[in-house]
Amino acid sequence: MAALPTAALLAGAVYCLLPVTWVLVASTKAGDELFSTFTFAPGTGFLENVGDLSAYRDGVYWQWMANSALYAGVGALLSTAVSAVSGYALAVYRFPGRETIFNVLLTGVLMPPVILAVPQYLMLAEVNLTDSYLSVLLPVILSPYGVYLARIYAAAAIPEDVVEAARIDGSGEWRIFRAIALPIMLPGLVTVFLFQFVAIWNNFLLPYIMLSDDEKFPLTLGLFTLLNQGSNSPALYTLVITGALLAVLPLIALFLFIQRFWSLDLLTGAVKS
Repeated sequence: MAALPTAALLAGAVYCLLPVTWVLVASTKAGDELFSTFTFAPGTGFLENVGDLSAYRDGVYWQWMANSALYAGVGALLSTAVSAVSGYALAVYRFPGRETIFNVLLTGVLMPPVILAVPQYLMLAEVNLTDSYLSVLLPVILSPYGVYLARIYAAAAIPEDVVEAARIDGSGEWRIFRAIALPIMLPGLVTVFLFQFVAIWNNFLLPYIMLSDDEKFPLTLGLFTLLNQGSNSPALYTLVITGALLAVLPLIALFLFIQRFWSLDLLTGAVKS
């Protein structure tokens, strides 16, 4: 009986990994090799493709990479900070309307981002912030899903007796949060940061609506413009494929770096609670 689930999992793994393998192999092929009969044997043109990609428009690809790092890094840090404060407040404090606020946040989790993109554009246009770095950063600071995760983790991991003891000892609310709650919540906040970083790094719709200056584009939007131009210049397809491969590498590196803290620290937090 175990053979059938194993086979289904293997089929799913092949289905997911096959496109990644294709991109990995295709990025090693020169233009003539890519458009001839394709095989999964690696080519010899990877370094040449990277060089051509770096030379394209004086290295605009690396500008897109830096923009993505800025949007994802700063956006995920700010979003994690807001989620930490909001989740802690919703978990620890008792005030009128708390559950209503939490239910509204849950509605935000279920709402597709495409519904909010146009209203966000209209609001930022009123204050002349469209086509700026802030137009991409500001909408991602508040993450309903991040607040939800932080609230659930804080409620499960922070003992109420410890908070009350700190209050009796004369500690202020900010000191309690900074010295007691934040270290306990840190494993959960690592998860919030990882989810937000990946979501912002892969975000396409929001930059597509907000930005018109291609020097402010993230990788997703920059590669999209390259792909559109490839219909008139097929040689650009090799740049798109190579750029797509390089765009995945930072996410892989981040996941490998955080994975240990992500899994072990979450387990540790659960044991402490």
